[in-house]
Amino acid sequence: MPTQNAHIAHIFNKLADLLEIEGANPFRVRAYRNAARKVANLGRSVSDMVIAGEDLTALTGIGKDLADKIREIVETGRLSQLEETEAKTPGELSRLMRIATLGPKRVKTLYQELGITSREALKDAAEKGKVQELEGFGKKSEQVILEELRRANRQDDARIKLFEAEQAATNLTTFLKKAKAIKAITVAGSFRRKKDTVGDLDILVTSKRGSGAMKHFLAYDDIHKVLSQGKTRSTVALRSGLQVDLRVVPEVSYGAALHYFTGSKSHTVAIRKLGVKQGYKINEYGVFKGDKRIAGRTEKEVYAKVGLPYIEPELRENQGELQAARKGRLPELVALKDLRGDLHSHTIATDGQSSLEEMAQAAKRRGYEYLAITEHSKKVAMARGLNVERLAGQIEAIDRLNEELEGIILLKGIEVDILEDGSLDLPNDILKRLDLRVCSVHYNHRLSRKKQTARIIRAMDNPYFNILAHPTGRLINERKPYAVDLEKVMTAAIERGCFLEINANPDRLDLADRYCRMAKEMGLKLAVSTDAHSPANLDFIRFGVDQARRGWLEADDVINTRGLSELKAMMKR
Repeated sequence: MPTQNAHIAHIFNKLADLLEIEGANPFRVRAYRNAARKVANLGRSVSDMVIAGEDLTALTGIGKDLADKIREIVETGRLSQLEETEAKTPGELSRLMRIATLGPKRVKTLYQELGITSREALKDAAEKGKVQELEGFGKKSEQVILEELRRANRQDDARIKLFEAEQAATNLTTFLKKAKAIKAITVAGSFRRKKDTVGDLDILVTSKRGSGAMKHFLAYDDIHKVLSQGKTRSTVALRSGLQVDLRVVPEVSYGAALHYFTGSKSHTVAIRKLGVKQGYKINEYGVFKGDKRIAGRTEKEVYAKVGLPYIEPELRENQGELQAARKGRLPELVALKDLRGDLHSHTIATDGQSSLEEMAQAAKRRGYEYLAITEHSKKVAMARGLNVERLAGQIEAIDRLNEELEGIILLKGIEVDILEDGSLDLPNDILKRLDLRVCSVHYNHRLSRKKQTARIIRAMDNPYFNILAHPTGRLINERKPYAVDLEKVMTAAIERGCFLEINANPDRLDLADRYCRMAKEMGLKLAVSTDAHSPANLDFIRFGVDQARRGWLEADDVINTRGLSELKAMMKR
């Protein structure tokens, strides 16, 4: 039975949450969190590794005990230790830790003093003023909790991160390809448009034997429940809760169905209206003139019938793409092949999992010309951030390694914290020795919009500020963006010769697509970087490129499409 990496990571994170609430050994808690991060960010299916009998202890940070637990999850879908822990500490408490300002100690207090185990019970207690009476809380804390609960209720918990949806889609399409009855397979919907979150999966297949294709689909081991079943369409819920629709369509309608089930509702409605004006009826079965189908085998045919060129899936949101297509002004979207390097990565010097040379060789295998090593600065103590002396040592280590490397150059960088007053976490004397500086907000997220904006712009005044990393600090489905006026920040970046980052980590995908487009329209160049903590994480660059494409970015809009000499020149202010 296929078990997604995200499911294994979820179990380890939940166990870590509950152990932390219990007050367990922090090293033990950290081991489970590190294992969750390792599994979630791994470029391969852990389930496949277990089935193949591979040694999981070969993975950095995974010892025999954790390897045994991973095998248990893959083979049974559960973890006995988690169930034993939940018997002592209600598992629902883990969800409370997802609420901003509620750490393990506060959750434990809420549980022990008020018997709170759910968001609903917490909301009721806060509205009655009971939370502010507890030691370590107060009236302001109570109001913040209520605000976070209201935000959590507005958030659609049914939508999952694109990376998690990709894992589910990959496992399922791999299974479907084993069926001789199935020919073409495409996952459509918001997944194909590469939205940062996905509500469900719409899979389209062609098959000469629809019943055979459907029978094969319904035999998939990860199906928890069959919601509906038919000859050409069935809907199921996977064990993770993700809903999947499979539709079997004839080859003559495949392009029309792809168009219909890929674009946003407003995009497809707009295309249908264009068709009506020209005397056509357009639906998932094709383009019709009266009762005669005149197009629909490919998507290009559908667009051509309404006088438009092919529109890339990422643009199909009815946000100006039809007008641009009509005027011949669709962007030539940036592609993976355009990138010459990655400008944000970490090694074992701080919280990464691999050495300088291992990261360099991984970047070389990707065909990159350069990779920037940007460790955390000293402010991020939990990641063993670098102080002046340790950074100086790494600069020397990179210089020595560059003399030995062939076909790849490591750039000397740092991810330096922006302090609350807008100063940088390291002095200019050491910053000026670097090739580039990636600057980040990791603390004091709850400043007012005005103060946070001023803080970042003040940091940009430093001549050694190059790139603003993960510019809004969001964690998808976990932490909302901090309040900041991005238009002012972007204007300041242009005036000072700075850039903003599209952080490709699938938990972040920060900038959001609308801000990528804002940057393009303002003339601000962006970096697409992974924030990689291991060689496998470098593969996340595809999510950053997806985000850039949704923001209408072309190769010229992205600074790491430049060669090394031009990039270095751009880093000099």
